[in-house]
Amino acid sequence: MPVVPALTFLDSPPKDVRGSCALFGDEPFLKRQCLGVLRQAVLTGNDAELSLATIDGEKAAWRDVHDELAMLGLFGAGRRLVVVEDADDFVSASRPALEDYVQRPPGKNVLVLVVSTWPRNTRLYKFFEKSGLSIDCSAPAAPAIVKWLVAQAKKEHRATLDRDAAQQLLDMVGPELGLLDQELAKLASYAGTKAAIDAEMVRKLAGSWRTQTAWEMLDAALAGDAARAVAQLDRLLSSGEHPVAVLGPMGYALRQFAAAARLVDEGERQGKRVRLTDALTQAGVKPFKINAAEAQLRQVGRVRALQLHRRLLAADLDLKGRSQLEPRLILERLIARLSKQAGPTRM
Repeated sequence: MPVVPALTFLDSPPKDVRGSCALFGDEPFLKRQCLGVLRQAVLTGNDAELSLATIDGEKAAWRDVHDELAMLGLFGAGRRLVVVEDADDFVSASRPALEDYVQRPPGKNVLVLVVSTWPRNTRLYKFFEKSGLSIDCSAPAAPAIVKWLVAQAKKEHRATLDRDAAQQLLDMVGPELGLLDQELAKLASYAGTKAAIDAEMVRKLAGSWRTQTAWEMLDAALAGDAARAVAQLDRLLSSGEHPVAVLGPMGYALRQFAAAARLVDEGERQGKRVRLTDALTQAGVKPFKINAAEAQLRQVGRVRALQLHRRLLAADLDLKGRSQLEPRLILERLIARLSKQAGPTRM
């Protein structure tokens, strides 16, 4: 079937899913939401979560994934859901086997590939169009985000948000859906039983100086100035800002850089020269930010930029309990890896 936008998929979730699915794009909040819907559609009955297998795509071989898919589900109505996270390298290494599998998936088990890119010119993409499900989890355009904010406030937070307030919130926080949802939760809690959020309430309560400080921290990190970035980080955390909320603005920009670097790298592998400006535009960087973003990406360099998706995923998981490190150290480590002393900077 044709590619389905994530917001469309979430608005009309399927009752059942069969075969193979691909979640692609640069918006982790949408990927998490879509993955949650897939889990509910595939894993039903008592102890269904015991039939979920999550595999690290950085380390997985096809035989490992195939073994999980071939295994009989003992729980969850006899089905298994096999999720390969950060699967770009896995897809590249296992492409022929995946092409065969997608055309003839055995049994009732479901494979989910979570990737950053999903090129339209590949045989695998075309096979998914015929017998799989591809969900585009790229950041939506601004009008779609405004519409989503209005619906999300009502559906998840039992609050009324008018379009002017939604636009105001987007302008203040930026197009990071995870952060926007956090701000919605805070606004709905403040509104209380009134549960009506207007533009004036947004101006008073959302974002404030912390949002500006977060972007200043990111600019310093991308300029390679780790000391200044860490100072801004300390200011944010000392004020009580949650570490996951600090990671949000960083993740939005860094995923764009990772996508642009991958476009340049893939173009060169195919014998084509892709201009950095064009790659950044295709990755979603706004026109008025292109010049600054190009300089920042050149400072980060191709090697580090191609690793950003993995670094961000690791930081997100570590902040949510995988690591015993203090949240401050996890974020400082990410900032340090962007500094001028951290490695080569050729783009």
